Amino acid sequence: MNVHFRYSKKNSYSFAVLSPLLPEAGFVDRPVDGIMLYSFTTRQAAKVFMEVKNAGTDSVFIAGGPHPSGAPEETLEYFDYVVIGEGEETLPELVKMVQEKGDPEKVPGIAYREAETGKVVMTAKRPYANLDSYPCFDPHKLRAPIEISRGCPWGCKYCQTPRLFGREVRHRSIDSIMKNARYYDDLRFIASNALGYGSDGIHPRFDKVEKLLSALHKLPDKKIFFGTFPSEVRPEFVTDESVELVRKYCANDSLSVGVQSGSDRILKEIRRGHTVGDSISAVECCLEHEIVPAVDFIFGLPTETEEDQEKSLNLVRWICKKGGTVRAHYLTPLPGTPYASAVPSEVSDQVRRELGKLALGGKLTGYWEKHRKFEKKPS
Repeated sequence: MNVHFRYSKKNSYSFAVLSPLLPEAGFVDRPVDGIMLYSFTTRQAAKVFMEVKNAGTDSVFIAGGPHPSGAPEETLEYFDYVVIGEGEETLPELVKMVQEKGDPEKVPGIAYREAETGKVVMTAKRPYANLDSYPCFDPHKLRAPIEISRGCPWGCKYCQTPRLFGREVRHRSIDSIMKNARYYDDLRFIASNALGYGSDGIHPRFDKVEKLLSALHKLPDKKIFFGTFPSEVRPEFVTDESVELVRKYCANDSLSVGVQSGSDRILKEIRRGHTVGDSISAVECCLEHEIVPAVDFIFGLPTETEEDQEKSLNLVRWICKKGGTVRAHYLTPLPGTPYASAVPSEVSDQVRRELGKLALGGKLTGYWEKHRKFEKKPS
């Protein structure tokens, strides 16, 4: 059976990692006969499910990625198999099993329905992958930012990362990162906390961050963008030492900082692991070193009160007044997380109006209620 990745811009990073492991697989923009491979998030799930339901092809459908991993039973209403968590080892083994008509129970890290009973079977958990054992992408097919770390120790209630990739942080070696870096002029990275490179994710190891950045800086004609999209940094990792490393080695003049709330009560409730004071210190540190803080907030957290929202709004105003920028997010309950079944709180009229004014003034982008989105228009 021919193997096909169902490509979209939103899953390109995932398929860039997986395509070297299935070199025979092609990329398609619709279902075709053969083995169809999907990767998608919760926001894309309904559309993907409808596409598979109406495919009308002679296909074996395999799903992976954040939503299928968190909601395998729901996904198996439409798909034949689900890869749970990391796919580097599991997906090639599963594809081979399908092609050879083997026993799915012998493939660790998957879910499927028994043909006779319809019962969902979860096979044995597969150990987490060693990042150095796998390339970041196939440079001749599909590229992605260089993943330098995977996993997160914090366990924030809204986040799938520690549930998908574990709470022990794994890092790609500098040698491996350098091999991938040669394919780019502009270097961008994937990590849950870029400034946590080389550490356990709790205690910074800026010596290791500098070792990485200094090695990359020696490559000719490369621009390094570190701690900005598609990664971010935690507030307590933003210090004089770490920001000076960005200034010394990197091309970016901003840092993406995950603050999430201006309420210490909410930060404790969501198990964020830092305080509002840490966030304020991070913003001030960035500005002192002429780095623009680009700060993320989440609105609609389940136990958030109007008072909590006002505290977040006050912090947003302060950041914007100081010269930072803000990106707002409205909570999407994600499967597999403690907030999977939570109902997001309503954003108060006053907070909604104030955020709207900041968006119109070009200081704020993103979402802060379910169906409203604001993006900064290019000047």
